[in-house]
Amino acid sequence: MVAQFAHERPLPLLPLRSGMVLPGSLTTLPVGRQRSRALVHATPPEGLVLLAVQRDPSVAAPRREDLHDVAVLARIKQKNERNGRTSLVLVEGIERVRLLELTDETPFIWARTEALPELQADSPEAEALADSLRQQLLDASDLGEASLRRILEQTRDPSLLADRIAASIDAPSELRVEILLELDVSARLRKVIELLAKARAASDVREKIDSEVRRELGKNQREAVLRQQLEAIKKELGDTKGGDLDPLKKRLAELELPPESRETVDRELERLEGMGPSSPDAGITRKYLELIAELPWNERAPASDDLGAVEHILEAEHEGLEEGKRRILEHMAVLKLSGKARGTILCLVGPPGVGKTSLAQSVASATNRPLQRIALGGVRDEAEIRGHRRTYIGALPGRILAALRKAKVKNPVLVLDEVDKLGRGWQGDPEAALLEVLDPEQNHAFTDHYLEMPFDLSEVLFIATANDLSNVSPPLRDRLEVIEITGYTTHEKVTIAKRHLVPKQLEKHGLPEGALDVDDFTLDQIVRDYTREAGVRQLTREIAKLCRGVALDWARKLPADTTDRTPPEPVSVRGDDLKRLLGRPRFFAEMAERVRPPGVAAGLAWTPVGGTVLYVETTRMPGKGRLEITGQLGDVMNESARAALAYLRSHADGLGIAPDFLEHSDLHIHVPAGGTPKDGPSAGVTMFTALGSLLSGRRVRPDTAMTGEATLRGRVLPVGGIKSKVLAAHRAGFERVLIPRDNERDLDEVPQSALDELEIVLVSDMQEVLAQALEPVEDDVTPTTDPSDDIIAA
Repeated sequence: MVAQFAHERPLPLLPLRSGMVLPGSLTTLPVGRQRSRALVHATPPEGLVLLAVQRDPSVAAPRREDLHDVAVLARIKQKNERNGRTSLVLVEGIERVRLLELTDETPFIWARTEALPELQADSPEAEALADSLRQQLLDASDLGEASLRRILEQTRDPSLLADRIAASIDAPSELRVEILLELDVSARLRKVIELLAKARAASDVREKIDSEVRRELGKNQREAVLRQQLEAIKKELGDTKGGDLDPLKKRLAELELPPESRETVDRELERLEGMGPSSPDAGITRKYLELIAELPWNERAPASDDLGAVEHILEAEHEGLEEGKRRILEHMAVLKLSGKARGTILCLVGPPGVGKTSLAQSVASATNRPLQRIALGGVRDEAEIRGHRRTYIGALPGRILAALRKAKVKNPVLVLDEVDKLGRGWQGDPEAALLEVLDPEQNHAFTDHYLEMPFDLSEVLFIATANDLSNVSPPLRDRLEVIEITGYTTHEKVTIAKRHLVPKQLEKHGLPEGALDVDDFTLDQIVRDYTREAGVRQLTREIAKLCRGVALDWARKLPADTTDRTPPEPVSVRGDDLKRLLGRPRFFAEMAERVRPPGVAAGLAWTPVGGTVLYVETTRMPGKGRLEITGQLGDVMNESARAALAYLRSHADGLGIAPDFLEHSDLHIHVPAGGTPKDGPSAGVTMFTALGSLLSGRRVRPDTAMTGEATLRGRVLPVGGIKSKVLAAHRAGFERVLIPRDNERDLDEVPQSALDELEIVLVSDMQEVLAQALEPVEDDVTPTTDPSDDIIAA
């Protein structure tokens, strides 16, 4: 084929990242680069352009060395704007040209070319290869069909025939580029014939695969029909043996199911029998029916309602916690007298380590019910409670049904651990899913998404545990019978350590009973000097550390070559040995040290992990009456501090404070542990006492801690968490506790052993607070108004 166009003048060039337009073919190209779109926009229809393939498609702005030497001269037939970034252009390839140089690159690329002669275009070999290609196309009825036959009828030139056939066959871009670069017509025809053979082979493979798939489907359908006929023959012959579904069918037949559930089971079983073993739905249906067969629809544990046995086990396994044990016994008594399984849902609320989970275990043991624990901390998916729909791949039932499946009875004790740690994600709200589970009026017909039939949960004894119910939604909290487990006194911790913790840790560390001799005084030292908690978790760690130290001492005394592991003699641990085995004490009685200077008061606060002592420190400095409050306090505590200051200013004369104390002074209130956010109204009395101590020069009694909300009129209002706060003061070594008079009724919850060692002072007015909290006025002590005195809290 000879060149038909002159090549003296430069032409616009369109670089192609992939693919190629061959001479004699029509191709639609997407154009996205800015310069290429400018070229398409500037070139009129029927205008000439050059098409050149990039060597590296990732180059955004190609130069001459980035383009192949052979390009195609083409004509633009049609342009179409798709959107703001891409155009579609229909081009027709005309002839091959050699790319010489790029003459300009703005606003698009211009290039000079020269004509390329084609080698052996009219040779006998080329004619023979062209005839062979035509014959193969005629034999390949499935390759292009009408379009390829039209090419054969309209094309006699061997070179053009090779290009048009190559453009019509689905082939990788690299092969088309090879055909473009091939100037020898005979060699080009050979490559097209090879490409055609590969396409025919791929077509044959696809046809074979399609045929096998159709045949396999027909085989499965035939097997299903034959299987049904075989079952009919077995029934006629009375043959009930054989079949791997028989055990499952027998288990399902023995279940006492409601009519609707029985209908569902029969329908699913019939579907399973009609499926082939290789069917994807067969495994899903069988798994579903096996779950139904394993659920305890009517199996019950022989639960005991002997209140004496329950009380005996609770007393034997738990020291203290009188309120919690009494409430559990009351709940069990109601269940016994009513004869109904339905009732309130117990929720044990308290700091970590106080024995909430072990109380639930004791209840299960005393009532002879199996226990299953469901950990809810961090659960964010509603499907964890209600299960997944069976339409999903890998669907599973929810944790409630999974626990009942393990328990094998419908009346177990289910412990919903850490119910206040439930999360909420895009998969749904698991806390909302618990509303039906924990509602006695609804859970007799609980529906799991996987099971899709009602299941009776009314006989389950649910016991939830939580650290802080403020994180639980009001609807869920309304369904719970809350039992507060606030913590232990020092005496109770010593008893727990002696009766439970020491024997358990001795066994855990391979030490025989009696190997460790530790008296009550030493255990008391461990509790006071090495732990500061509401529960006994840290105490357990310290006793374990003590046992490890004893085990090390014994192991060193044993001869190296002996097989006898009998300990030489019991080890006696007294107070002087604690520093060697446990290290230096971590806590000490700090009241006298921190409350000695005027301006410091010890308050009591409630946290999700129990009560704690909170110190309020104040100081003053030269200034103009500004009040600074620090310690990462919330809005309520900031308001309490300002209300306390306002009361002191308005009653300065009656409190022995100079009325002009703010004229030349700035006040600063700070609550230590500034890295921990703090808020709440119960620090009002403590802030008032600290400011009153600072401004009057009278020290706060070091044996006194306090709590209560202070109003602007000087009243002391009641607060919550009295039991936890009083126990925190007792643990810290305080001897006196000031609480609001209206909280007197809450003292009934405080263990008598703690009340015997504390002086509880009831106050209702700020004047009473200062009279009870501050040390008496000394003769040589007079209030100062000079800020240069600089009374600074420790």
